[in-house]
Amino acid sequence: MRELTGRSPMKSPGAPSLRLEVEREFWREIAKGLLSEEAAAAVGVSPAAGTRWFRQRGGMPSVDLAPLAGRYLSFHEREEIALLRAQGAGVREIGRRLGRAPSTISRELRRNAATRAGRLDYRASVAQWKADLLALRPKQAKLVTHQRLHEYVQERLSGHVHRPDGTLVQGPQTEPWKGRNKPHRQDRKWTSAWSPEQIAHRLNVDFPEDESMRISHEAIYQALYVQSRGALKRELVACLRTGRALRVPRARTRRKAWAHVSPEVMISERPAEAEDRAVPGHWEGDLIIGLNRSAIGTLVQRTTRFTMLVHLPREEGYGTIPRTKNGPALAGYGALSMNKALTPVITTLPEQLRRSLTWDRGKELSQHAQFRLETGVAVYFADPHSWQRGTNENTNGLLRQYFPKGTDLSRWSPDELQAVAHALNSRPRKTLGWKTPAEALNEHLHSAQKTGVATTG
Repeated sequence: MRELTGRSPMKSPGAPSLRLEVEREFWREIAKGLLSEEAAAAVGVSPAAGTRWFRQRGGMPSVDLAPLAGRYLSFHEREEIALLRAQGAGVREIGRRLGRAPSTISRELRRNAATRAGRLDYRASVAQWKADLLALRPKQAKLVTHQRLHEYVQERLSGHVHRPDGTLVQGPQTEPWKGRNKPHRQDRKWTSAWSPEQIAHRLNVDFPEDESMRISHEAIYQALYVQSRGALKRELVACLRTGRALRVPRARTRRKAWAHVSPEVMISERPAEAEDRAVPGHWEGDLIIGLNRSAIGTLVQRTTRFTMLVHLPREEGYGTIPRTKNGPALAGYGALSMNKALTPVITTLPEQLRRSLTWDRGKELSQHAQFRLETGVAVYFADPHSWQRGTNENTNGLLRQYFPKGTDLSRWSPDELQAVAHALNSRPRKTLGWKTPAEALNEHLHSAQKTGVATTG
């Protein structure tokens, strides 16, 4: 093999792994804020491969994301070489077509060819695998080779807490780290917990003359999150303020978990008749939140400003069953609770007043598809950070006179909520020509009845 290829024998790749260029594209998609499964689909690999890359790298890329320099052959060029070689083209002909020197093509055909059959057999996938493998330049992390620096960093990340007189404080007893994020609503271990940036800058103060005691905060993060670095134990991520087991790209933190909002239910898809308020039956909805996770649902009719309040009682077990992460929502305004409370309120309305409902992006209406099946009311969601439900926002401001912020809203009964709604619906409104919302709604209903009666002649 050394005579054939000019290099030592290499292990067989079996099925060649995914190319580094594909992984680079994956991390570029991650930097845009995509989830690992979404980024994997964008670059054409399996979700399992994307998840594996993200977890093994601790959520941060361990490959250079800069485009390859032109002096290196790309996978596309290697495919062209394999195709032209199979057609019988010579080295100079291949070089001329690709715009490469003949010596580059000759060296590529000799050094990166497959040798399983005991002869040189050029295949693009194997050639790319060999090129990627030889392009790696493994280098030990500084925290591995510099023991004094390693001890300094580790002590300030995970050191103990002391009183001003130097006495050790143990803090709470905690369970061992399980490879996940910081425990939810549980004690965390008390440590020195310096941030990597604090450590990196403090080195200049503590060791002004020793240039070897220098490291960037990014290198500390890589030592923590990237398994292959082998410098710091992964469980030390629990000593960071965030306690994240995986590093989260900055663009992803700006994403909102609005999986229930699809393009078909955006406010831009709402019928045009809802915008000009000429046709009654289009509603805006929201929650007003109170103390102790209490809430009241509010519904406002866009044309007449008629208001209905939705009572949201606590679910059985609230206050007695310990709160668990991803457990059932017992406060009264979870998705299932909201559907159960909102459906009977809507179905009491005449059919001509059940056209659409516009909500904000809260998860309390994530079961909107089931709600539409049960009531026939189409649900639409407003754009983020926008003022597209002004009628409802204004009404919620009026309701705060009766239900101030910081008060427990769960103590009010359905009869009391109905009384408050009646008070609002009986107040004259300037936008209605000083009619009350109840009067305006009554006029619309009478008008609809008249136009629906057939005339005889």
